[in-house]
Amino acid sequence: MMNYNEYGGNVPYNNYGYTNPYISAMNASMMLGGQQTDDIFTFPQNLPNALSLIQQALSGETEDRMFYTWLIDNAPSEEDKQIISGIRDNEIGHYDLFKQLSSNITGSVPQQLPGEQFVPPESYCAGLSRALLGEQNAVAKYRKILYAMQFREDINMMIEIITDELRHGILYNYLYTKNGCKG
Repeated sequence: MMNYNEYGGNVPYNNYGYTNPYISAMNASMMLGGQQTDDIFTFPQNLPNALSLIQQALSGETEDRMFYTWLIDNAPSEEDKQIISGIRDNEIGHYDLFKQLSSNITGSVPQQLPGEQFVPPESYCAGLSRALLGEQNAVAKYRKILYAMQFREDINMMIEIITDELRHGILYNYLYTKNGCKG
């Protein structure tokens, strides 16, 4: 077994000694009587809520795909269809990133839970409005997940997702205005 430690310590470098730091932090918090809190900034107390929000993001995948298909099918122009298709493709990538985050934190692949049932919007404009509000709500939730991340890779994934959601909101706002939708 090789040792890698520039300070001369005896630290084994192998996969067998790896301890998941997220799980260690949650366990330590629980042993000290820590409880989940509404304080979104305090690690590791904010980690259980972050995991719950990741699971919510994963469980809405089927409904989201049906929603994007409906929007694309009802889009009045090729430009609208291309923009919404690009957003849909980003969201599919986000699903994979959330699966990776969940696995990084828990050490196991998350189980797929049933999400909400798809209800078609009353109109294309109503769909754009729903999408725009959905993006805003997603950013608020995803920031809470970001605050619980401790490692650069996980932080980078969340920043990728959040900045995409902000861009999606701008694109939906563009489509809403372009199509003369009224609140």
